[in-house]
Amino acid sequence: MRLMAVAIWLLATTAGLAAPVQGVRHLALPQTQGDETLTKVAGTEQGLTAWIAGFRGRALAHGIAASTFDQAFSDVRYNPEVIDKDRHQAEFTKTIWDYLDIAASDERVSNGQKALRQYRKLLARIEATYGVEKEIVVAIWGLESSYGARRGKYSLIAALATLAYDGRRGRFFEQQLLAALQILQHGDVRPQDMTGSWAGAMGHTQFIPTSYLQFAVDFTGDGRRDIWSDDPADALASTAAYLARSGWQSGRPWGMEVTLPVGFDYSQTGSRVKKPVADWQALGVRSTLGGRLPDHGAATLLLPAGARGAAFLIFHNFTAIEAYNPADAYVIG
Repeated sequence: MRLMAVAIWLLATTAGLAAPVQGVRHLALPQTQGDETLTKVAGTEQGLTAWIAGFRGRALAHGIAASTFDQAFSDVRYNPEVIDKDRHQAEFTKTIWDYLDIAASDERVSNGQKALRQYRKLLARIEATYGVEKEIVVAIWGLESSYGARRGKYSLIAALATLAYDGRRGRFFEQQLLAALQILQHGDVRPQDMTGSWAGAMGHTQFIPTSYLQFAVDFTGDGRRDIWSDDPADALASTAAYLARSGWQSGRPWGMEVTLPVGFDYSQTGSRVKKPVADWQALGVRSTLGGRLPDHGAATLLLPAGARGAAFLIFHNFTAIEAYNPADAYVIG
């Protein structure tokens, strides 16, 4: 099966449009409902300007210097394009198989093989440091930015401000905006170079700002955690560090495709049911590769496309990748 061949080759993941959202250190924010009610005029430049005026006080109260804030917001404008994109994310508007056809395309797999060869020395150092296989790191790189080719060109501050002001997930994006200002204040990047996706994801492996603050590393030793420039070293090492701290188990797969016997009890599927591999074997679950099921610890049975679709027995590393992106389609690819 093509999907499984891709997964075996890259040990991979699949979805690069959504940013990491779990395991993130959230910044404590004051209650702002009253402020939002007074200042928000939805979808207008005037409304955003008023919102920024209110947000400035909250940012300064969280330790952001006035000079940092004013420089970051000197040219911020309302961007309706990011609001439209926020309503049409790929994981939520496509079937899993339609999504995987795009995310795990032949071209992306081929480019992944080239990246493994081109950066083999760097990737070997990262794997030795963090214990995360180079294939996994490269797969995420490919899914998130097509190996650095699509890192995003949106002004991050403007995009996050628009999304925070828009209100659908206002508090989440305000947290990201505060974190982005902290990054600028630390000196890791200049405001004009802090670009990314419409959703505020940055660099080669599309870290959101709160994840950057928690997991980004300076692998090159130049004093900056630089995930934006053409050199992918810090970004790839930061991705490995993220997975390692999320519990990645070196040398073990995220899962395997399996077949189910006729009459299988589908109440045994889903995240709440975890069994030893021997128990799944006894229930008639078999690997599509033949032979007995390899034992990689307790496992859960996942049916991402329902009872008539492919079945996967998933292990602990599935959860580690989910910490990076919680969509099932992402992990399976």
